[in-house]
Amino acid sequence: MRQMKSPLTSDLYYFDYNATHPPIPEVLSEALGEYQHFFFNPSGATRYSLASQGKIESVRKIFAKITNTNERDLVFSSTGTEANYLMIRALRSAFPDVQSVIVSPFEHSSMYEALADHHFQIRILKTNLTGLVSLSSLEALLTESKSPIVCLAVGNETGVIQPTAEISKMAKDFDIPFLSDLMQGFGKIEMNFDQFDSFTFSSHKIGGGMGSAITRVISNAKEYRLFGGGNQENSHRAGTENLQSILAFAKASEFQLSSLVNKNQKLVTLQKEIENQLTLMGCKIVAQTSPRIPNTSYVILPIDDLDFFLLGMEEKGFIISTGSSCKSRAREASSSLLAMGFTKDEALRAIRISTGIYTQESDVNALCFQIKELLTTFGT
Repeated sequence: MRQMKSPLTSDLYYFDYNATHPPIPEVLSEALGEYQHFFFNPSGATRYSLASQGKIESVRKIFAKITNTNERDLVFSSTGTEANYLMIRALRSAFPDVQSVIVSPFEHSSMYEALADHHFQIRILKTNLTGLVSLSSLEALLTESKSPIVCLAVGNETGVIQPTAEISKMAKDFDIPFLSDLMQGFGKIEMNFDQFDSFTFSSHKIGGGMGSAITRVISNAKEYRLFGGGNQENSHRAGTENLQSILAFAKASEFQLSSLVNKNQKLVTLQKEIENQLTLMGCKIVAQTSPRIPNTSYVILPIDDLDFFLLGMEEKGFIISTGSSCKSRAREASSSLLAMGFTKDEALRAIRISTGIYTQESDVNALCFQIKELLTTFGT
């Protein structure tokens, strides 16, 4: 695996890769160097602007090859939330008369909001302590009434890998589309993009920095746009494109995919070490026997003072989270855990630990030591 210099300072232990991957300095530096020569507005009429637009199209070709997708179905935007909205906007364009959508209980909040804003009724799939959606529940809902399926590939909080192959087959059998948020899967595990009729993923989740995301829109969508005011992205998403971020997005993707096997061999070892040590401390690992990405552990602590615990961890330089980054400040009980059958009390005691390319064994040992110190302080 190509070694990348860590941007993290020596006094920081970062265990929140699922919220955002630290920027890969080499990737951002290369993208900036390229942008400095192609800084012209891609929408301009000069040959310099056309060259900038050509850079965007070259990146679109890269993602088309990675995902085995037609270039015209790929649309760049700025964030994962925006990408999800665009995916649902295109779905509504393709199916103007469809009233409901079958949805997993594990989606990012932006997905539920996008569905509601586009006047889709939501029919929630069942799940259990495994963190996997119920395929029998899906079949029952489809038999009752055929509807498009929205199910993320990997749980944002649990790291559980959903049965996308089986969902895809069922969708094809019922002749309905299958849409998926791939934010936590892309660049972390091997993915068969042919399973999905529409999908999204984002640059900052893989170290490309913030400012760029992509949507593979459903092919039979006709007139749709996220917002107007310009003809960028074939009039699907107005606004001057963030060329530097788009370039970094491609470079980060190529790096993560090329190093996937070696990276995951290291991360699964670290995951086992974290979970073995925390189990000995009385912690409960969520969905431990389910298929999961190797960088994520969702842990229920044996204490009630979670806020003080998190403050204590941060004071010592350890960055972890309580779950999805768009919800974690609210300190609400995890909706994912509640759907799985955990109690509200358990759901309020959950932390997410997520690792990545810069995580070392010494970091893991320091993390487990600090957690043990605080658990002892708070009475376990």
